[in-house]
Amino acid sequence: MPRHPDPELEERILDAACRLWARGGAKSLTMRAVAKTAGTTTPTVYERYHNRAYILRSLRSQTRLELFKKLSRTRTLAQACECYLNFALRHPHAYEVLFDSVAQPPSLHEPWPSFNLFRYRLSQRLGGDPRDHTRLMLALWSLMHGTAMLIIRGRFAGVLRTQTIQASIEAFEAVVRQAARSKTKPQPRWPANLILGEGAHSRVNADAAGRSRKSRSKPPAKSRRRR
Repeated sequence: MPRHPDPELEERILDAACRLWARGGAKSLTMRAVAKTAGTTTPTVYERYHNRAYILRSLRSQTRLELFKKLSRTRTLAQACECYLNFALRHPHAYEVLFDSVAQPPSLHEPWPSFNLFRYRLSQRLGGDPRDHTRLMLALWSLMHGTAMLIIRGRFAGVLRTQTIQASIEAFEAVVRQAARSKTKPQPRWPANLILGEGAHSRVNADAAGRSRKSRSKPPAKSRRRR
């Protein structure tokens, strides 16, 4: 008889990978170690995930989806900020995996639904298109991520932890309020071809993209391909 998928086993595998990553990073995350920690066999792990990269991709995808679901239930930007921080602090190991090499492929070319949700909320509050607020969202994202990692790595607890979260939320709101009050649209040094959070369209190497576009616009006889 054919085997039926075991969601609990797959969850255990991803949880094991998360814990191993937290203990020793990439060096600790071997297929054999994942199998042992998950209470299964190495061939079973390979049946579900071809290699470690697939495990990490599945873990990132699962974490992004869970975070997006939590954020979707909030109503205001301040609530979304608090929700983001609480999620990161409740799932510190998965959160760290989520942002390891986040601006490099393949993570760069995976969708960032939470980033896009924040941009959409900003467009609702400030007007314009969500892409108009990419630069602002990057600043707010840096604020939230920095706070989360400071608390996680610094092992903040008690009053210090509470006050740090509150200070971050207040700073987040202050930045958004200032953006709402600004009557002139900022003119940042922000390349139009730099795209974040949009899956396969995302890219961060704007200079390389620009060179490629210029190369394609030249006559074939004079064009040169950079390797």
